[in-house]
Amino acid sequence: MQHVEVECDPSLSSPKKEIVTKLVSKVFYKYKIETYEVSIIFAGDKLLTKLKKEFFKKNQLTDVIAFRLNNYNEPNIDGEIYISLPRAEENSKCYKEPYSKEVLRLIIHGCLHLIGFDDNTKKEKEKMTDLENKNLENFDHENIFEE
Repeated sequence: MQHVEVECDPSLSSPKKEIVTKLVSKVFYKYKIETYEVSIIFAGDKLLTKLKKEFFKKNQLTDVIAFRLNNYNEPNIDGEIYISLPRAEENSKCYKEPYSKEVLRLIIHGCLHLIGFDDNTKKEKEKMTDLENKNLENFDHENIFEE
């Protein structure tokens, strides 16, 4: 089964489900993951800060949090990805990238975490950024938001 659930805080503009699903499918296909059930929740800073505190014991803003709900040695993925749209917007300004492209980058980042990639060291962060860039290649980032 391949299923992507997309939810968004009603006060925020939601990325289109079909685009999110297409990107998640592209990333998982690249890593030969055929079965997945993933929820992607677009929210504000308040929810992500609360999750960061509760599960990682850190009181700080964050742009993406991914939770693998099943064991990493299983071939299928069951997980949740939380993305702060305000952080994505802030990142886009810092990195001088389109907001929509930054949102897509965070979706990819969350998927990579669910697959098992980490970004705890400088080398791991560089590897993940490289993988994000490769997954963004040839992926249209225009018009990803609901009208």
